[in-house]
Amino acid sequence: MIPTLFGVLFLTFIVTQFVPGGPVEQLANQLNSLNVTSEASSGSASIYRGASGLSEEHIQSLKEFYGFDKPFMERFVDLIKNYMVFDLGDSYFHHQSVSELIISKLPVSISLGLWTFIIIYSICIPLGIKKAVTHGTKFDLITSTLILIGYSIPGFVLGIGLIVLLGGGSFYDVFPTRGIVSDNWDSLSIGGKILDYLWHMTLPIISSVIGSFAVMTMLTKNSFIEEIKKQYVLTAKSKGLTDNQILYKHVFKNALIPILTGFPAQFIAAFFTGSILIETIFSLDGIGLLSYESILHRDYPVVLGTLFLFTLLGLIAKLLTDISYLFVDPRIKYDSIDNKRG
Repeated sequence: MIPTLFGVLFLTFIVTQFVPGGPVEQLANQLNSLNVTSEASSGSASIYRGASGLSEEHIQSLKEFYGFDKPFMERFVDLIKNYMVFDLGDSYFHHQSVSELIISKLPVSISLGLWTFIIIYSICIPLGIKKAVTHGTKFDLITSTLILIGYSIPGFVLGIGLIVLLGGGSFYDVFPTRGIVSDNWDSLSIGGKILDYLWHMTLPIISSVIGSFAVMTMLTKNSFIEEIKKQYVLTAKSKGLTDNQILYKHVFKNALIPILTGFPAQFIAAFFTGSILIETIFSLDGIGLLSYESILHRDYPVVLGTLFLFTLLGLIAKLLTDISYLFVDPRIKYDSIDNKRG
C-alpha cells in the first residue's frame, strides 16, 4: 500500500509541478491583463510595467510564495512529510486549509454515494439471483439487454440527457438541476425538506446508479450459476430438497462470497467513482466538483490533497477486501498459502 500511495503521489506531483498554466502564471496573466497605472493604484507602477508585464523580482516573489523556488525533490519530500501527519496544506484560491475544504464538501458526496450504494445493492443482488434461477428465459434475455444498454451509456452522458429531457432543457421542466436543496429549504416543514431533498437528488442518483447496475447484477448472476452447477447441489436434489431450500440454505451463502468480499471497495467507490462528472453536471457542491474546479484553477494543494484521500481510501478498501475473505470464506488462510509457497 505504501509504495503504491507514494508512486501515485509522485507521478501526480510531477504533472502538477511542470504542467503549464500554474498558479504563478495564472496570477501573472491576471495582473498583466489589467491596464494598471500609477494614478489608479498607489504603488502599482513598481509591480506592473505596462506591456512588459510583471518584473522578474515580483515573479520570483510569487514563486517563493507558492513554494516553486525550491528544488523539485525538496518540495516532494516536504509534501510527504506533511501528508504523514495529514497536513494537506492550504488552498491557493479558497484561502483555507484543504482538510477544512474536504470536510465541508463531504456531506454532498456522502449523500450521493450512500444512495447510489444502497440502491445498487438492494436491486442488483435480488435481480441477479432471479436471473440466475431463470437463466436462458425471456425474462433473463430482456433484463440483460436493458442492463447492458444502461451500462453502455456513460453516467455523464445520461445526466446531460436527463437535464435536456426533464431538467428544463428542451422538453420538460420537472426536476431541478442545481444543488441538493432549494433556497427556501430552511422554511420548509420536515416532510417538505425530505421531499425537496429527494426531488433534487433524483436525476444525479439515476445518473450514478445506471452504469453500475450491469457489473453487480451480472456478478451476482454468474456467481449463483457457478454454484448451482456444482456437485453438492445435485446431491441436495437427490435427497429431496426443494429448489428454494437448496438456493437459500446452501447456494446462497457460497455464491455471496465474491459479492460480500467486494463490499468495502464498492462502498468506497460509490462515494468517489464518477462523482467529479456527476457533481459538475448537476452543480452539486461536493468533493467531485471541488476536484474539478481545483484542476481548472491549478489549485495544486487541493488536487493533491483530494487525490491522496481517494488513493488512501481505495487502498484501505482493497486491504479490507483481502481481510474479509478470511471471515467470509474459511477455506482461505493467507499464512497457509505463504507456507506452501515457501
